[in-house]
Amino acid sequence: MNLNKRILIQFGEKVKELRKSKGWSQEQLSFHANLHRTYIGMIERAEKNITLLNIEKIAKALDIEIKELFDEITLF
Repeated sequence: MNLNKRILIQFGEKVKELRKSKGWSQEQLSFHANLHRTYIGMIERAEKNITLLNIEKIAKALDIEIKELFDEITLF
């Protein structure tokens, strides 16, 4: 698997895990992060290469530090 795709998959899985731990739907996360609902879905499905600004929005919405979104991501 391509390294870039692997990172996107792992990041999307982490966003989904943290979102679900709050009991939120994609729509609820999108509301709190001020992002479109379909964009959240695309991130979780590894279809979007998210920007740093949007990573910050998601972290703030989830009330976590940005670095927590990268916990458990492996490059190899």
